[in-house]
Amino acid sequence: MTQIQMAIPQQLPLGIGLNDDARFDNFYLSEHSANRFALCAVRELLNPEGERFVTLWGGPGRSHLAQALCVESADLGWQVQYLPLRAVRDYAFEPDAVHSLLAGLEHMDLVCLDDVDAIAGMSAWELGLFHLFNRLRDAGVPLLITSEENPAHLNIGLADLQSRLQWGLSCQLHALTDAEKTEALQRRAEARGLQLPDEVASFIIQRVPRDMNLLFSVLDRLDRASLQEKRKLTIPFVKQVLGH
Repeated sequence: MTQIQMAIPQQLPLGIGLNDDARFDNFYLSEHSANRFALCAVRELLNPEGERFVTLWGGPGRSHLAQALCVESADLGWQVQYLPLRAVRDYAFEPDAVHSLLAGLEHMDLVCLDDVDAIAGMSAWELGLFHLFNRLRDAGVPLLITSEENPAHLNIGLADLQSRLQWGLSCQLHALTDAEKTEALQRRAEARGLQLPDEVASFIIQRVPRDMNLLFSVLDRLDRASLQEKRKLTIPFVKQVLGH
């Protein structure tokens, strides 16, 4: 796991890990996926002549693409900062603390701000990000922003930050259909040497909340159980493992 260490105010250490398994080539896309444009837009940030600011919002997969961008740019030797705002926002409340957290990011080769919607209404964070955006623009540093909601519709109190959240290219990620989730699970299983029949994949999707992170976590659990008990993935075995 690629580790990025940050100095948190009050000397609280925070190790933020990038998932090395997050790659562009294992981001699921069906043949006619509406998410193909979003993937291309994120990858374009690796192009020195490409778009400098990209916003990714909407359905699942935002953090996967953000981390894939960071991992693959780090593989190129870039200095990268990945900042999951939902995880770090509570470490800093006052403007000076936020400034300390964001200081120097304009010297990176790439910055990713995950879950910018998490700081909406937090005045210290809004002001800190406003100044950060200006510094990144002046330095020409590429920036990826992710948000659950369209940033244009966030309840941002600082109008100047609201305008900067609309810089660059805005891309929506669309939720997967059940058929696409089935195929995504089967591809992930195949990569692990598992056979996941259609009926078993459908059974899992019908009984687990349809969030891809949860579905992949369930697949991880089934993978471990299958190895331990030397069992194939069948509906009775899945019922046994999941307690359904």
